[in-house]
Amino acid sequence: MLIKNARIVSRDEEFVGVVQIEDGMVREVAHGTTSAPDAEDWHGDYLLAGLVELHTDNLEKHLAPRPGVLWNVDAAFVIHDAQVAAAGITTVFDALAIGSRVDIGLRGRETQRNAAAALERLSAQGLLRADHYLHLRCEVATDDVLDAFDELSSHPHLHLASVMDHTPGQRQWQDPAKWRQYQERNGKWSDERMATALVELADQQERFAHAHRRAIIERCNALGVPVASHDDTLVEHVEEAAEDGIAISEFPTTLAAAEAARRRGLATVMGAPNVVRGGSHSGNVSALELARDGLLDILSSDYVPSSLLMAAFDLSRVAGWTLPRAMATVSSTPATAAGLNDRGAIEPGLRADMVRVSLAGTMPVPKATYLRGKRIA
Repeated sequence: MLIKNARIVSRDEEFVGVVQIEDGMVREVAHGTTSAPDAEDWHGDYLLAGLVELHTDNLEKHLAPRPGVLWNVDAAFVIHDAQVAAAGITTVFDALAIGSRVDIGLRGRETQRNAAAALERLSAQGLLRADHYLHLRCEVATDDVLDAFDELSSHPHLHLASVMDHTPGQRQWQDPAKWRQYQERNGKWSDERMATALVELADQQERFAHAHRRAIIERCNALGVPVASHDDTLVEHVEEAAEDGIAISEFPTTLAAAEAARRRGLATVMGAPNVVRGGSHSGNVSALELARDGLLDILSSDYVPSSLLMAAFDLSRVAGWTLPRAMATVSSTPATAAGLNDRGAIEPGLRADMVRVSLAGTMPVPKATYLRGKRIA
């Protein structure tokens, strides 16, 4: 495959040039054009590295499209896969929450088991477009999270884990009133139900959170699986993560936590919807604020796959970043953080994972997505 007249965004610059693909790899990248008759003319469209998504809850949205409704697992996976590919995402870490606490929306063990099995089965059958990995979101303040982790620890696609504590009064939900408001999006809670939940969840947090966090980290270290800290809110949270050898801080909720992550060398991951919306939907620190302060390393589409590409262009348009710097947050930097050094940039020797993009005004529109040089969307 030979592409000409493409606006190529490399790690360091943006230029019109030619890209040659051979055997699924980038063979050559050059400025200028070519007169080769077999070259495919991109007419000035952007040629970007395929997007790398470390944490998306999109699969769970398809697994449970309505409260109390569980969808066919294979069907949910196939449509989730098509959606991320159409959004320009070529490598996706499917976040699967483990640890059973149905009262706050976490799925049961059977759903977790079935989703993980579907990922392995559909990948082996060649029915998925993007390159999928498993990201276990470990809710440490639950009694069965270690059993769930051990059950999935040999999964061939397991490549990332995060340690989370969504107990009201902790991290993202330091204010229990905001936690209640979030739970009530599907129906009001009585004061009695709220009081009972707070007592029960606080008891579980005290009994399980610390010990299970340590155990998950130890298991991941033994497996060689990278670990992320989730919803760091206090400086102490980041310090704990750094002491545990964690290198990724997912969705720090405050400026102080993001600054601490920078000091301790943790890569910060922020939500792309936060950038696109101009702020957090739950009142946390603005991703654009962190970007302007040089505290943003990686973007995640979180709950909207199409937000990833939009947010990268918004960083260039709104935050004053160069496009190569902005695109790194959704390609090379997350790839490196996950230990995937064979992708994430348009340069010789790397996989030809790429996306063709046009602009509709200021909005980037993915026109075609390629994995190893083969079109998948």
